[in-house]
Amino acid sequence: MSDNQDKPKDSLLAIKNFTKDYTMLFFLLVIFAASMLFVPRFATPDNLMNVLTQIAINALIATGMTFVILSDGIDLSVGSVAALAGIVSATIIKLFPEASIFTSVLVILVSVIVVGGICGGINAYSIAILKVPPFIATLAMMNVARGVAYVYTDSMPITGTPEAYGWVGLRSIGFLPVTVLLMLIVLIVAYIILSRTRFGRYVYAVGSNAEVSKLSGINVTRIKFSVYIICGMLAALGGVVLSSKLQSGLANAATGYELFAIAAVAMGGTSMSGGRGGIVQTIFGLFAIGIINNSLSLLGVPSHWQTIAVGVIILLAVIIDRAKKV
Repeated sequence: MSDNQDKPKDSLLAIKNFTKDYTMLFFLLVIFAASMLFVPRFATPDNLMNVLTQIAINALIATGMTFVILSDGIDLSVGSVAALAGIVSATIIKLFPEASIFTSVLVILVSVIVVGGICGGINAYSIAILKVPPFIATLAMMNVARGVAYVYTDSMPITGTPEAYGWVGLRSIGFLPVTVLLMLIVLIVAYIILSRTRFGRYVYAVGSNAEVSKLSGINVTRIKFSVYIICGMLAALGGVVLSSKLQSGLANAATGYELFAIAAVAMGGTSMSGGRGGIVQTIFGLFAIGIINNSLSLLGVPSHWQTIAVGVIILLAVIIDRAKKV
């Protein structure tokens, strides 16, 4: 008899937990339906593909941010690292005026590994070894990386890249843009890592309670090192894709992208204090922001209001996150 009485309670608890974890899914469905009904040209296949293309670069950066936030950290340097990686990539590819697609992709990969690895490694060392608060360490890197970008370029764009360099940012494979395909691959790999591997479980554990994780035998320093390097490399990947799309390297590229990445992660439902959430929630946040920005653009709303909307989204996401803990 008691087992039968417990079943409704268990069902209600399961529904409550699902609703708590996937609040953004319901919100996403609402704004998608509203956009379909009230925003002219939103529902056209070309525009829906445009939404995917618009969020692709932000998705690469937000994926790295998800790893960091799940570990109870933050990375404010991703936009600056993206710009610096784009400049390095554009500078190198200019040395090969007749570069093929293979050469361009190779240069992009080298730029991602070198710039993302160095910047992410410095962040990781400062935070994991020197115990500098993540906010301060990554704020410093944000200024250093952006400053190096401006000094190296003398505030001038790096142009004259070969046509093949634009393959990643501008071309398609079949009906699918390369940027969207790259986004899907990164999201799937990140989901598998976080949900199906020991490393992923350790990231959640460190984010939930670093001290308990250390007592349980988890190498907390190594986990923190890893997530910041992953974040740095994905930020660099987003930067070189943007550089490929623009066919140039710009010191002011990716300005404010850290806000979009944080907004996507927080809005999706990943806890800003770590240990709860994941890639699925980040996807919800990415699409919500992408649909909102696209709808506002189609309605002729100035871009400044879109920036205000992102700021409000971050605030609401944090308030909702705090409310869930009460």
